Amino acid sequence: MAEEAKQETPVAAPAAEEVVVVEKAVEAAAAAEEEKKVDEAAAAATAAEQEEEEKKAEEAEEAAAADEAAVIEGTGSFKEESNLVSDLPDPEQTALAQLKELVAAALANGEFDLPPPPPPPPAKEEPAKEETKAAEEPAKEEESKAAAEEEPAPAKEEESKAEASATEEPKPEEAPAQEEPKVEAHAPAQEEPKTEVPTKEEPAPAAAAAAAAEETKPAEPEPEEKAVVVTEEEATKTVEAIEETVVAAAATETAAAEPEAAAAKEELIWGVPLVGDDERTDTVLLKFLRAREFKVKEAMAMLKAAVLWRKRFGIDAVLAADHGLPELDNVVFYRGADREGHPVCYNVYGEFQDKELYEKVFGDEEKREKFLKWRIQLLERGILEQLDFSPSGICSMVQVTDLKNSPPMLGKHRTVTRQALALLQDNYPEFIAKKVFINVPWWYIAANKMVSPFLTQRTKSKIIFCSPAKSAETLFRYIAPEQVPVQFGGLYKEDDTEFSTSDAVTELTIKPSSKETVEIPATENSTVVWELRVLGWEVSYGAEFIPAAEGGYTVIVQKTRKVPANEEPIMKGSFKVGEPGKIVLTVDNAASKKKKQLLYRFKVKSSTESA
Repeated sequence: MAEEAKQETPVAAPAAEEVVVVEKAVEAAAAAEEEKKVDEAAAAATAAEQEEEEKKAEEAEEAAAADEAAVIEGTGSFKEESNLVSDLPDPEQTALAQLKELVAAALANGEFDLPPPPPPPPAKEEPAKEETKAAEEPAKEEESKAAAEEEPAPAKEEESKAEASATEEPKPEEAPAQEEPKVEAHAPAQEEPKTEVPTKEEPAPAAAAAAAAEETKPAEPEPEEKAVVVTEEEATKTVEAIEETVVAAAATETAAAEPEAAAAKEELIWGVPLVGDDERTDTVLLKFLRAREFKVKEAMAMLKAAVLWRKRFGIDAVLAADHGLPELDNVVFYRGADREGHPVCYNVYGEFQDKELYEKVFGDEEKREKFLKWRIQLLERGILEQLDFSPSGICSMVQVTDLKNSPPMLGKHRTVTRQALALLQDNYPEFIAKKVFINVPWWYIAANKMVSPFLTQRTKSKIIFCSPAKSAETLFRYIAPEQVPVQFGGLYKEDDTEFSTSDAVTELTIKPSSKETVEIPATENSTVVWELRVLGWEVSYGAEFIPAAEGGYTVIVQKTRKVPANEEPIMKGSFKVGEPGKIVLTVDNAASKKKKQLLYRFKVKSSTESA
């Protein structure tokens, strides 16, 4: 679930993967067309040559129109495949089962999780190391002092060690001054916080301190030493007991957390779980399989990349954000559905003729990034709100791209357009049922004819091109006129108080030099309301009421007049009927050599309804 490829326009649609190939050829054709115009301008030395060039251009346009008609006839025949597993061929069912297994294994291995963030920079650890070194220096100084005081009597230390092993009674005559025990007592106390000193270096000063303590204290050192030993043993046992308790508690927490971890591994995309018994899962997985022609490993790689991209891009945050671009409501919008029920998304590039709007959206890198998030948000909301991933639901949409007055291919929007195309191509597979380009220049259609042999039949069957003269007619093949906005030739209007999309529109073709009449039966004491549109007008139109009774007088409701092409697109009328009869609408195409398309609908309301 943006992708407007060929014109390099700023709005991208989800069928990017189906028009990317066309984009390159269109750019080349556009460049060739510009070069051709330059050459023609340089070569147009005389008026005769200019007329000849114009004649050639007209012939080329006519040829392109014929090509375009062939394109319309030969494309647009795409038929969506079923998402019911039972309807799939055996090879596709096998591929789906294999993909499910790969997804389950990837979830178990955490392959859909983003990698952990990098560790903090090492610069932050230097102050802590300096503090540790500063704390170690006083302890080292105390040790050096204690060792210096013990050096004058090495023989006494050896003798005291031997005596301590033979008997526990100290010799009172060898007791030194009382200041030494204070120093000796502080030495071990200073050594305790020295956690970084290797344990192999500690026994030497500790043994000397213990021997000196035995020599200086007659009866007290023995209990103190025992007390210290006992305390160390108890501390060791306590630490071991704590470690065992922590290990047991951790094992218990791990065992308890295993079900939670298993439940937390559920991965959703567009609100659909990737594994489980949800029937919508098959629909989503089939999109990735079809995008990769049922090559399981490639489909799996695409799915994993899409899930990881959604997490890195922050789809949830993008959906919840207010990107503050109300001016783009007329650039990209959803309106109605096609004849098969697919929601329709319109992309109107001509809106960017407004230079102020263009600069506001594409003026700098920050604005272009904001536009990209806005476009992805619009697509995601359309998928979540208008598509149904159940096997029998509508899970794709129709894109209508209006190329009329679109901005040039080279512009500030080019970078973000390419970026959007890449994102949509890689992360929104098979979300397009049809892609209709309207108001397409003739050279654009010619370029499509050149690249058409390089496109797959599946892609070609989804893309439709039509020139300005045939845009409305082509749209009506796929979208009913009551669903098509007025600006594209239909009868849909916002805030219409009389008619809605549930009021069907009748289509008629008026042949050249012919007349067409529409009769609306009217009952007594009723009000007839109608609206009518002739595409391109340049016809005569009138309306009258003819009573059913013989001898009744005909009432002119609308005097017959010629309607120019720039007239209001829709004619509305109403008439209060006092007696049974009929309203007759007349459209005369006598002055035109082209056929015209007539659209109309009406309502007959009783007097109570009218009131």
